Amino acid sequence: MTSTTSADEQALLSKTQRKKAMAELQALGEDLVDLSPDRLKKIDLPEDLRAAVRVAQGMRRQDDARRRQLQFIGRLMRDVDAEPIRRSLAVVRGDSADETARLHRLERLRSELLADEKVLFRLASETPAIDLQHLRSLRRRALLEQAQGKPPRCYREIFQFLKALESEVEALSTIGDPHAHEL
Repeated sequence: MTSTTSADEQALLSKTQRKKAMAELQALGEDLVDLSPDRLKKIDLPEDLRAAVRVAQGMRRQDDARRRQLQFIGRLMRDVDAEPIRRSLAVVRGDSADETARLHRLERLRSELLADEKVLFRLASETPAIDLQHLRSLRRRALLEQAQGKPPRCYREIFQFLKALESEVEALSTIGDPHAHEL
C-alpha cells in the first residue's frame, strides 16, 4: 500500500469537507488576530503569516478589509502545519492541561510561601540564583497588604516572580546547567 500525498488527500475530500477545513484554519487565524502583541510573540509563526496577523490586528472589527485579511490569513495557513500553532495558542491562553497544572503549582507555592517563611529557605536551597532578599521583601509586603485589606499588588508580584524563576530554571536545565533544579 502506498502513502498518499497531501494533494491526493485534498482531492479525495468533498467540497464541503474542504470548506470546513478552510473555515477552521480561518477561525484559528482569527484567534491569532485576537491575541495581544505580547502573547503573539510567544507563538512560532512563519514571518509572512505573522505580518498578515499584525496587519489584521490594526483593522477595525466590522471592516470588510479585515474580513478579507482573515481570509488571506486562512489561505496562508494552508501551507503551515496548524497543529503546533493550536498547541502554542492553548498554552498562551492557559487552555492546555500542562499550563493549567503549572499555574496551579505556582499558586500553591505562593500560598505555602505566605503561610511559612521556611519555604523561602527551601527555595533558596533548590535554586541558588534566586533573589532571596527581594522575595522576602515581597512576602513581607504581601502579608502586610492582606492584614490591612489593601489590594493584593505584592501578592500578584510574588506569583510573577515565581513564574519568572521557574522559566529561568527551565532555561538553565535545557542548557544543561548542573546547578539548575526544578521548583
